[in-house]
Amino acid sequence: MTSAALHGKRVAILVASGFEQIEMTQPREALESAGARTTLISPGGERVRANKHDEPGDEFPVDLPLSRAKADDYDALLLPGGVANPDRLRAIPEAVAFARAFVDANKPIAAICHGPWTLVEADAVRGKRLTSWPSLKTDIRNAGGMWEDREVVRDGLLVTSRKPDDIPAFNRETIETFAG
Repeated sequence: MTSAALHGKRVAILVASGFEQIEMTQPREALESAGARTTLISPGGERVRANKHDEPGDEFPVDLPLSRAKADDYDALLLPGGVANPDRLRAIPEAVAFARAFVDANKPIAAICHGPWTLVEADAVRGKRLTSWPSLKTDIRNAGGMWEDREVVRDGLLVTSRKPDDIPAFNRETIETFAG
């Protein structure tokens, strides 16, 4: 069933190689089914490779290089997880600045699994309740966030989830939040 909850909304999906495939593809499909237009943005190359847990996943075409992306052109941001992806993104100042621009513009952000690492680097979790893959708990707390072990946590315009098993709840809450 197609919904128009996000009709006309533009969602940036920021990834580097090593993102968890299902944490990008399933939320992207849900967003597009709800009427959003998504753009896969990456800091390097014309294609980006996913992971399926510890194994290589599929390659995906990059819609827009990070060097040409502007947060002003989007209504919301999706940050998939996977260990390597956010670890790479948080080391790229332009990626951190791109994520921070959504925070500064008071736009909704959804991050799953290791995805919040980019937000930690962007100093965007201070005073926020959120969840993530459990290994990020200390990083989030050290950055001033309040970590919770729940399938989905919404704090204002920030939606977070722990892992692929949480994707149904993550998608539901993300669509509701992105719809405004």
